[in-house]
Amino acid sequence: MPVDRLLPTEEARDLVKLTQEIADRVLAPKVDEHEKTATYPDGVFATLGEAGLLSLPYPEEWGGGGQGYEVYLQVLEELAARWATVAVAVSVHGLACHPLFAFGTEEQKQRWLPDMLGGSTIGAYSLSEPQAGSDAAALTCKAVPTGDDYVISGEKAWITHGGMADFYNLFARTGEGSKGVSCFLVPGDTEGLSFGAPEDKMGLHAVPTTAAYYDKARISGDRRIGTEGQGLQIAFSALDSGRLGIAAVAVGLAQAALDAAVEYAHERTTFGRKIIDHQGLGFLLADMAAAVDSARATYLDAARRRDVGVTYSRQASVAKLVATDAAMKVTTDAVQVFGGYGYTRDFPVERYMREAKITQIFEGTNQIQRLVISRSLAR
Repeated sequence: MPVDRLLPTEEARDLVKLTQEIADRVLAPKVDEHEKTATYPDGVFATLGEAGLLSLPYPEEWGGGGQGYEVYLQVLEELAARWATVAVAVSVHGLACHPLFAFGTEEQKQRWLPDMLGGSTIGAYSLSEPQAGSDAAALTCKAVPTGDDYVISGEKAWITHGGMADFYNLFARTGEGSKGVSCFLVPGDTEGLSFGAPEDKMGLHAVPTTAAYYDKARISGDRRIGTEGQGLQIAFSALDSGRLGIAAVAVGLAQAALDAAVEYAHERTTFGRKIIDHQGLGFLLADMAAAVDSARATYLDAARRRDVGVTYSRQASVAKLVATDAAMKVTTDAVQVFGGYGYTRDFPVERYMREAKITQIFEGTNQIQRLVISRSLAR
């Protein structure tokens, strides 16, 4: 069912309507085939880029859409309701543009940002390592200054769009401790950069997630973003926004699962009645709807705080925690509504359930979100 959205302007309403039309025309007809065969959706991101949907929260002067996060996240939600894999990749691309926009010099932004925001290039975020996921300060991939360049050696892990992206925001060690990490904008075709085989994932099959290997890869020194040692500050500032993106994706998934369950409950009959008319099932659907609406409200609250320039770190963690837990619960309940059919691939709810699980893990596990929230309370 269409979501009754509260959008701030007529332009925003038109933008969400455009997103719905593109998602129904371009994404929905392809999702089942690509997810079942784990094939990359060639042309999809170019189409979204041409429509301006890859750069919405960035200023128009740099080629962005000039939209607030309140609008951008609702666009992400609409994409996710049709194809979560694509929505996650769009969110990651937005995340990958943040370091350059927020911490780059004017010269760096003029050189690279228009292409990144114009949709002609797709970006990826490269922070995690095999032994440094939630503990980002423990990363070991090194960038050694050599003349005017940096030589990079080491391994990164869990890269959405790994091997397919045009650029990577790399966080590598240039010194000791938490102040010894720096941020780099690495071209995807850098010599000495290679990628592992795509991970065999539970869900999100159409876009690869890989490891990256740097074997004395050399990049120009002007590709360092910010100052040496500023990397973790940059990484964490981007992650607040990234967590909101994942919250919106989770809500889109949950909404799709709820819609499928409600439709099925209207069609399926038992004991001479539609199953939605049985109180036990009707109450389950009511709880699912309440969870979706509540999760959407949490991400919108955080987005509005971000848009007016007030602190929103705790609210971003709350939104990510609430929305992704809700998505896991709602998609699981949707499978239950379908009964045995829900456990088959004849209906999409089993895919929604598999896809929802990862939202509780990436951009900081939900245990990490609880840590962020509790520390903010302690302060």
